[in-house]
Amino acid sequence: MALSLPDVQASSPDIKINLTRVGVKNVKKLVEVARAGGKRPVILISDFYIFVDLPGDIKGANMSRNFEAMYEVLEEAISSPIYEVEELCSEVAKRLLLLHEYASTAEVGMKSVYMLKRKTPIMRMSCQEPATIFAEARAFRTSSNDEESGVRLKKVIGAEIVGMTTCPCAQELMRDRITEELARIGVARKEMDAFLSAIPMATHNQRGRGIITIEVEDDVKVPMEKIIGIIEKSMSAKTYEILKRPDEAVLVEAAHKKPMFVEDCVREMAKRVVETFTALPDDSIITIKQINEESIHQHDAVAERVASIGDLRRELKEGDAKAGVA
Repeated sequence: MALSLPDVQASSPDIKINLTRVGVKNVKKLVEVARAGGKRPVILISDFYIFVDLPGDIKGANMSRNFEAMYEVLEEAISSPIYEVEELCSEVAKRLLLLHEYASTAEVGMKSVYMLKRKTPIMRMSCQEPATIFAEARAFRTSSNDEESGVRLKKVIGAEIVGMTTCPCAQELMRDRITEELARIGVARKEMDAFLSAIPMATHNQRGRGIITIEVEDDVKVPMEKIIGIIEKSMSAKTYEILKRPDEAVLVEAAHKKPMFVEDCVREMAKRVVETFTALPDDSIITIKQINEESIHQHDAVAERVASIGDLRRELKEGDAKAGVA
């Protein structure tokens, strides 16, 4: 006769307190993301976290059900391709609420390294640049009795991209010094101005990390490639895995012609998000962050903005009105 093992997790705890999150993290899985047009799928090695809330009258969550939900969705993805990482998280989150009948919320998140294919600006050499992409889905049980319609989903999608920034403040100091030196050796003002406008001044630079996350309802689509493009364009210059001398010269010159503070990068990203995602609902939450690793200091410079896209739209419109922009 088979033994009936006690379900300790379903028993009542001594201390009856609700827990906001119970689950697992650092779960590594191989994820295949399909691409339209018959292109080869993107293979991601991803780190997942999976949580549900736990009522105060239940001792422990059934952790194996978390893995069960993930495996079900990943297996189905083989026959029914997943085109977006946030779609995968949404499906797992919904399954978690079906499997954990006591839970009212479920959270699933993933972080992956995604390789961007690039060509250098002059020599057009092929190289790859790593980007960090991440997605999250939060499922909330509603009052509906229908299992499918009784779940509301919020999702987050984002990326972190490395680039280069150059310091405007130090550049102005160098401009003043060079102006004094040119005047000392007798260069006329007209020639001096021509030189200073043609040749960008030296300054110190930073390796910057731009981060954007966008939180929306489940039925709203946010293309990952657009987020990546916004971050890349919002720093002084891109970085490349390999550069020949002509590429390096052009890259350094371009970066020094576009000096940016850490605050400038965040404001530039915010403006581009508003201009790019015109169809996003006003209540979509945007988180924008820039971290610059200083070259002449041992600290990092950080700037961040968290706001609804509606607030950003209003602020930019008010700013344009004050500046007299039509």
